[in-house]
Amino acid sequence: MSVLTAALRDFVSLFERLEVPYVLMGGFAVRVYGIPRPTYDVDFTIAIARERLPELYRAITESGYTVPEPYESGWIDQVGGMPVVKSRLFFEGSAIDVDIFLAESAFQNQLFARRNRQQVDDLPVWLVSPEDLILLKLIAARPRDLVDVGDVLFIQGSLDEDYMRCWAARLHVLAELEKALAR
Repeated sequence: MSVLTAALRDFVSLFERLEVPYVLMGGFAVRVYGIPRPTYDVDFTIAIARERLPELYRAITESGYTVPEPYESGWIDQVGGMPVVKSRLFFEGSAIDVDIFLAESAFQNQLFARRNRQQVDDLPVWLVSPEDLILLKLIAARPRDLVDVGDVLFIQGSLDEDYMRCWAARLHVLAELEKALAR
């Protein structure tokens, strides 16, 4: 088992033990819905009250991962306008990052309504829908994310374009979605 798969298993187990709803996204989701590619971190969105973050951080550190001090002190980062906290596992001179987005917007809450149970590396997990993965990738908008969007659209074929257009307009990525759909 790879260190990345072990991190995935550790965090799924941790979220389930703490009864924290989660959805897996990022590179692991691209492996399911698109063209499999290497990924170097694990990305989740979780539904947790900020008051429970110290409990989450304790559980993370008890599992052998680190939580950078700024997060433990209450700082919350923002990526694509979404709140995120980070964790890291140091292993043989390198690090595995686990990015944990906090579901605090209507769109992020929608991820939970549309998530589905899938096998990822022989582990049953709650996975983001392909439509929501595309929207998340458009928000991030890095070159790799835009390639992922095209790959997911190509592999999945027919998706709920009305749903994606509705949310893309609200998330201010409609022009980018239309370009991806036109390809």
